[in-house]
Amino acid sequence: MTSALAPPLPSAQRPLSRFLDHASAQRELIAHPGAGGSVLVIDRDALTHGDRRLVAHLSADEPTGNAALMARRYIEDASRRPCAGRRLRPEDALISPLEDEPAEPAPCAAGAGASLGPYRLGLERGTLSIPELRWRRVSPDISPERRSSAIVSLRRVVGALQCYEPALALTREALRAHRDEGTISCTALRQEHARLARSPIVLNRLLREVLLRTLSQGEVSMSEIAMRCGRIKRDNRGNESGETSWLARRVGLLPEGGAAEPTPWIHTDVLALIAREGLGVSPREVEL
Repeated sequence: MTSALAPPLPSAQRPLSRFLDHASAQRELIAHPGAGGSVLVIDRDALTHGDRRLVAHLSADEPTGNAALMARRYIEDASRRPCAGRRLRPEDALISPLEDEPAEPAPCAAGAGASLGPYRLGLERGTLSIPELRWRRVSPDISPERRSSAIVSLRRVVGALQCYEPALALTREALRAHRDEGTISCTALRQEHARLARSPIVLNRLLREVLLRTLSQGEVSMSEIAMRCGRIKRDNRGNESGETSWLARRVGLLPEGGAAEPTPWIHTDVLALIAREGLGVSPREVEL
């Protein structure tokens, strides 16, 4: 049986970091050399070195510090919820980050060419006469002829990962790297980054985790929390109860009407209401 990775270099044996995941299991992150000078950031069981997951595939021209940056952000996230990295595949060590994809990206400098699961940051040839720096989503299908991709917004990437980093850090690095280049357009990505930074719509993941932790203690119910927020409904007999479906939709436990998936977003005013009135905590404690 072919190994999922070629024999690692000695330096790759040293983990970037060791940590306990959300289930208190011992994990570690390593940087493994990939094709064409690229680097695979891999999450694996610290004891057995099994259950290997691809955290990121950085191109050869990525700054060396990006691997450590992504490791730090990944650990922060993995300590609170199941690991987001997909399982490592045998071909991951044999291809470059952007190889065998339908849209052929132009060569890119520091800060671009990184991947976060199915999301890739690179140069795209769209409607403009020069390449654009954009994020895109690549389908997980292994077969190159069936694989597809589409340009997506930075907000879409952040929402899908349900964390701001390292997507924002990689975006800022790429924008800095290309800011003086007249042959590459960064306008769309720069605007997306600015809108996300100013937006009152924020991620609801930490609020949801605090809510679920509070419910698990058995001292309060979803109905009571909703009533504290002023969301009250009455049955035919006039009995009052909390509007739990409203609360579940706001924190991403149920999809909005007509939507297929729960939203990862919430307005800061609503987040503050649920935090202060419903849970009795400061909004800062439930903001990512």
